[in-house]
Amino acid sequence: MRGRFAPSPTGYMHLGNVWTAFLCWLQVRRHSGTLVLRIEDIDEQRSKKEYMQALLYDLHWLGLDWDEGPDIGGRQGPYVQQERYDLYKRVLHRLRQLGLLYPCYCSRTRLQSVGSAPHIGELSVYDGHCYGMSEEEKCRMTKAPSWRIHVPALNISFTDGILGLQKENLADTCGDFIVRRADGMYAYQLAVSVDDGAMGITHVVRGQDLLSSTARQIWLLRLLGYDVPQYTHVPMLVDEEGNRLSKRQQGITVRQLREQGVAANEILSYLAYQGGLIEHYENYDKTQLLQYCRFDKLTSSAVLIHSNLRQHIFALSKK
Repeated sequence: MRGRFAPSPTGYMHLGNVWTAFLCWLQVRRHSGTLVLRIEDIDEQRSKKEYMQALLYDLHWLGLDWDEGPDIGGRQGPYVQQERYDLYKRVLHRLRQLGLLYPCYCSRTRLQSVGSAPHIGELSVYDGHCYGMSEEEKCRMTKAPSWRIHVPALNISFTDGILGLQKENLADTCGDFIVRRADGMYAYQLAVSVDDGAMGITHVVRGQDLLSSTARQIWLLRLLGYDVPQYTHVPMLVDEEGNRLSKRQQGITVRQLREQGVAANEILSYLAYQGGLIEHYENYDKTQLLQYCRFDKLTSSAVLIHSNLRQHIFALSKK
């Protein structure tokens, strides 16, 4: 087993990140596998080195260790996406040779109008406006294009570790998607697929918010000759109002909880209890959590996180 935790250094680590990291760690350690830490920093405008250093510190403080990563190296490095651009460039060249890439000159306004039109599924589907554009038409364009990959009307199915059998038709539910943006930045769908394949990742644990990306990533992995991992999309953490915890919503960060005097074991034990992995709350150390947590108890239901976490942990410990 080769699992991975792949955070983006675009803010300080919050409990949503910890939840995913903990479950990745739990699954891999249970099976004596290899855990890879990969930094996904292709969002160059929002990613910062200070956030990456803070993330490494928080993970060490929590006791969620890894076997390969940016600080310790490994046989499948580098482990920072900005250091892997040459690989992405070679893959794009290969896709271009296969005749699957084409430039897209659509403006943001036009794409928004397409997105507001009726479509199949939850996500807007690109209408293929620039696919098949003649060379003469391309020469008249003045703006830098993004690059899309043309997908077939192919049914992709996989069995999720929690959600069970999933089926999706690529053309209907995602359409031709961007693999490199007009500003030159590589798209998430390309980078994560190539990295998972090249690093030999066998098991992916991540949030349910990324479920809609899975079919196109499976297709890319197969297209490039990589093995497809086993995916498990875990429930999201929400506050009392049902809002998902995230960096943009200023979710509770590890550094804030540490400053409040909450211990690392308390955080992990609290998440395990709220997520249904253990029946009773106690301040377990990570060895005990590895022993007592039932990964198979995970459900698709959202996990409630109380805003005053320190007070709630204190109340649980007194029961």
